[in-house]
This record gives sequence, C-alpha cells and structure tokens, in this order.
Amino acid sequence: MSAAFVTDLVAGEVGRAVPVVAGALGAGGVAVASLPSRVRMRAELRRRWRTWFLAAPLFLGAFFVGRAGAFILAAALGVVAVVEYARMAGLPGAERAVLVAASFGIPAAALTGPDPRLTGVLLLVAVVVAVCSGDREAGFTRACRTLFGLLWIPVSLSGLVLLGDTALAVGVAVAFGDVGAWCGGTAFGRRGPLARSLSPLSPNKTWASVLGAAVATAAALAAVDAFTPLLWAAVLAGCVLGDLVESMVKREAGVKDAGTWLPGFGGLLDRIGSLLVALLVATVVTL
Repeated sequence: MSAAFVTDLVAGEVGRAVPVVAGALGAGGVAVASLPSRVRMRAELRRRWRTWFLAAPLFLGAFFVGRAGAFILAAALGVVAVVEYARMAGLPGAERAVLVAASFGIPAAALTGPDPRLTGVLLLVAVVVAVCSGDREAGFTRACRTLFGLLWIPVSLSGLVLLGDTALAVGVAVAFGDVGAWCGGTAFGRRGPLARSLSPLSPNKTWASVLGAAVATAAALAAVDAFTPLLWAAVLAGCVLGDLVESMVKREAGVKDAGTWLPGFGGLLDRIGSLLVALLVATVVTL
C-alpha cells in the first residue's frame, strides 16, 4: 500500500469518519459505565456498546481496504442476514441457496457498476425454484418471500459497493440515527403529541424517536462532511422504515428477534434493518 494511497484515505471519507466514530464510542462508553445500578436497561446498554466497539472497526476497516473490502463486507453481512431471514420466513433449502448465492453474486456484480441483468436472473431463478417444486399450497408464498428477501438484503447491500465513500457516510449516519431514535423516544416519547406511535408494527417507534433520528443523522452526515438534503432524507427514511419493515417480518414469523447471537441486539437483521433500507434509498436517489 503506497504512502500516497494511505494519505488519500486519511484525507477522505474514512479519515473523517474515524475520529467521529471514535469520539462517539468514547462518549458512549463513559455514559454506559456511569449508569447507576437502578437503571433497568444498564446491562443491555453495556452489551450494545461492546457490540458497537467491536463492529465499528470492522465496518470502517472494510472501506479502508477499498471496493474489495466493501464487497467482502456486503457479502458477509448478506450471508448471515439471509440465513436469519430464511429461517423466519420458513423458506426451504432451495430458496435459501438462492439467497446465499445472491449475497455473493449481486455485490460482486456491483464491482463493475450497476447491472440489473444479474439481479433479473436471480429474481427469475427465485420464481423458477418455487414453480419447479410443484408446491400447489405454498409455492406462490415461497416465491414472493424469496423475491422480497433478494430485494431487501443482497440488492440493498450492493449499495455498499456501488455508493463508494457515500456508503460509509450512510452507515455512520444510520448508526447515529438508531441511537438518536432511542434517545428521542426515551426523552420525549412518553407523553404529549410526540408520544404517538407510528405504526402498530412497532409501538415503541414514536414521533419522538423520528425527531431524535432526524437530528442525529443530520449531525452525523455533517460531521463526516457528507450532508445533503437528499442524502439526509434517504438515511432518515432508512432509520424509520427499516425498523418497521423488520418488525413486520418478525411479527408474521412470531419471533421477538431475528437471532440470539449478537449481544444487545439479537440477530444481525435487528442491527442492520435500518441500514438496508437506507442503502437502497440512497442508491436510488444518488446514482
């Protein structure tokens, strides 16, 4: 790795994001360490901070490597996420294999630029698998759930590759937005007009949480020198709609969380639900 390349990275999006993320982690660490024992969520908040502390370097490090790192990140997140999704959606092995293959194939195709052909082929394969199964009772449901999974997870994650440095800014802003939504809901979402729930899908998602997410995402994008009204709107839409989309999937599946392995969150989809929608919307409005 040449010195000039490293200098460009430090001066670019990664260089601007590192001190912002490090500062937020440091402040968050002090805050959760100082919580008194009577705070009901103290243990969970500490688990979440530890997860953030481990995940942040992996996310930033992927973009430090470049487009190849973004592809590896997208593929790794995609494989884990589609396995969680397939389990919740009750998809058989053939459909799971299509989703796993798409988690590698769609981000790989994005390395050469937007290409709807591979996505179209995978969408066709998803339907053909259900048709060839001869399942007269649930074949249509299987096909629809597979198509939704393809669009929601691998296609959205290909934005990590397609958006370049913008994807890093989106990821940082979404993380801040999720924290801001929780803080806004906790501080202002108990009574008054801002306490109104957005949807029965997620009663804890109130207008106060939307306000908190709006402030936090704007601040994060400004901090990494990536703020534009259009990108901010895309990130905010992801923070709001992403949580509701994942809640919709989980409620129909009858589960509280997408998994149990990620401390403080549950499963990977519980952590990246907002990111998926934000990347998809950001890709649409910026490319």
